[in-house]
Amino acid sequence: MPFIMADDCEIYFTVQGQGTPILFIHPPLLTHFNFENQMKELSRDFQVITFDIRGHGRSSFSKQHLTYPLIAEDMKHLLDHLKIQKAFICGYSTGGTIALEFLLSNPDRASGGILISGMSEVSDWVLRNKIRVAITLTKLKGLSALALFIAWTNSTKSSFWKMVKEEQKGNAQNIEEYYQYSLSYNCTNKLKNINKPILLIYGQKDQGFHRYAKLLHEKLPQNELIWIQDVKHQLPTKAAFLLNSQIKQFIYTYKEPDVK
Repeated sequence: MPFIMADDCEIYFTVQGQGTPILFIHPPLLTHFNFENQMKELSRDFQVITFDIRGHGRSSFSKQHLTYPLIAEDMKHLLDHLKIQKAFICGYSTGGTIALEFLLSNPDRASGGILISGMSEVSDWVLRNKIRVAITLTKLKGLSALALFIAWTNSTKSSFWKMVKEEQKGNAQNIEEYYQYSLSYNCTNKLKNINKPILLIYGQKDQGFHRYAKLLHEKLPQNELIWIQDVKHQLPTKAAFLLNSQIKQFIYTYKEPDVK
């Protein structure tokens, strides 16, 4: 299996397809497997790269405390390893926040960003409480129960147990650190510094995230906001065809020639 070393941590990654690179980032507990539909479909036209964040899935435990800047640095190491100068950075949910961190800290390594159900801060009490519940479960050794719930909301019938199996490989401490960091990270005031094309894409039924979509749409200098009808938060699995179509159109519009 393909791994790279980042300090004393093994980072698992996958690469499929050729062409313009897209690097995908998953939320806490989930893994590269959450983007199975994107790997299958988008790799026909692009180079699709996924990875397991430290302490998640097949990547090893991180002795360093998990932070967004650390994850962004791992992403840069992965691009270096693959000899890729620039990629489109695509994050789902809190993975979208890490995408923003990468765009801020490594603007020369990004062709643009794609935020799927993303946010620049966690500032509503409903979402904060959901994250706190997840943190409590990881502390109380309830990771298996949390994995079942997260897989149930994100998977299809055919992928449920595979998703659970990948989730349960993760380390509870690092997963908790990812959740914890999401509560304190806020880059909203820095969004004006991101001068890359950004695709914002949300489910119309994801009512709690309408505020984040509006915030990003107002603050990011160059962005396009797309709503997918009749779906909530889990676009990579629940609306894969429509999501993939929007990603294709966006990258064909903004890709740079001869990106490697």
